[in-house]
Amino acid sequence: MPIKLFSHAQQDKPMLAIALLLTATFTLALQDTLMKLMTSETSFWQIQTLRSIGNILISALLAATSGGLLLLVPRNVKGVLLRSTFLAITMFLFFSGAPFLTVAQMAAGLYAYPVFVCLLAAPVLGETPGPWRIASMVIGAVGALIVIGPWRDEFRTVQLLPLSAGFFFACNILTLRSVCRHESTLALSFTAGLVFLVAGLFGVTVLTVIELPQTITLSIPYIAIGWPPLSLLVAGFAIVASVLNLIGNICMTRAYQTADVSLLAPLDFAYLIFAAIWGRVIFDQWPDSNTVVGMVLIVIAGVTVAFREHATGRSRTT
Repeated sequence: MPIKLFSHAQQDKPMLAIALLLTATFTLALQDTLMKLMTSETSFWQIQTLRSIGNILISALLAATSGGLLLLVPRNVKGVLLRSTFLAITMFLFFSGAPFLTVAQMAAGLYAYPVFVCLLAAPVLGETPGPWRIASMVIGAVGALIVIGPWRDEFRTVQLLPLSAGFFFACNILTLRSVCRHESTLALSFTAGLVFLVAGLFGVTVLTVIELPQTITLSIPYIAIGWPPLSLLVAGFAIVASVLNLIGNICMTRAYQTADVSLLAPLDFAYLIFAAIWGRVIFDQWPDSNTVVGMVLIVIAGVTVAFREHATGRSRTT
């Protein structure tokens, strides 16, 4: 029997989109926290390769049992490939710094993406930012700076990686809404899995052929080693990560396909709350005061511009 969640989006369903987005943020926050937990057991390239294989196989199985394998074929191949590439870059930047950063620092950097959405709206969508957007960008930028703290003695450049990931995540959001809105969630997940698999195999191959100096592999083994010895723990975790990743991304994709970004953006920040909770449960870490202040400012910035855009959209239709 076809499952509507996996089919092509036909119309907006705001309440369903809200439920899907909260499910997505809860699940992805858990996945990302577990990925950080596993950084000492595997490499980025190995876990990406294994997780991608799992994503591809599960997506194919879901398609075969809920409407046919044609659900895996994107309508706009170039647009879906572009969106998948943005996601692959996001994942590399986001997880590269995982061994050195807290879950809260990672989450706060990534969720500065609304600042980049506002900045990119003009060149990508032809929108001119008004005073509300500019104010939100400033608030969000200040929040990100407080989290990163480049003026503090303990600042490390690795803290810029999640912020860079936020830029490419913003590119993913804009691409998803502008050219991938009517794609099936399985086509988007399947294509992303293929792109992630290619990226993972590329990293494994390069790092196998080119042997980096031992000083580098010892200092950043998570990204400087291609394929460490595979354990049953890592193999089992790859299956769990595939399931969590698919649930989170399918729910988030369908949410943004079936409701306005301005409506969903405030709820998307629930990821920060869930990330803090999972960080406490798994690592016994609460975010420090600077991170909390920065996260609050980032949330204020995102919520402000979202409500403003929502109000503007409603006034245009009345």
